[in-house]
Amino acid sequence: MMDIQQVMQYLPQRYPFLMVDRVLEVEKGKRIVGYKNLTMNEEFFQGHFPGKPLMPGVMMVEAMAQIAGVLGFVTHDKRPADGHLYVFAGADNIRFKRMVIPGDRLTLEAVATGSRRHIHKFSCRALVDGELAASADILIAEQKL
Repeated sequence: MMDIQQVMQYLPQRYPFLMVDRVLEVEKGKRIVGYKNLTMNEEFFQGHFPGKPLMPGVMMVEAMAQIAGVLGFVTHDKRPADGHLYVFAGADNIRFKRMVIPGDRLTLEAVATGSRRHIHKFSCRALVDGELAASADILIAEQKL
């Protein structure tokens, strides 16, 4: 398990773009589970949409990419502080199944499905209360700073 301070050692993003609050489970090279708690204070809720706040789909994809990035860093024993970065390289098969609103906990899951050179592929899901909110196949590229 990783608290927010440990997560921030693996993810270079910071407020308001850090989308992982905690990691609950991690199996190096295999899978990871974490979450993002959503409150009305999230900046994107202010304009998406006034009177009916919804988490934008692109932010759900970003959250899934970030949890996949943590798995990549942990698997390869690397960190941004050591001159390494995992960047979002693509997404396929993106599906949105339900609205995500303030007060929800977005559970994030990623399973490593393949790797080729410095490109890593993950099958990702975002859930609320066990119900699928979004899914995608995410590509993460390893970069040297």
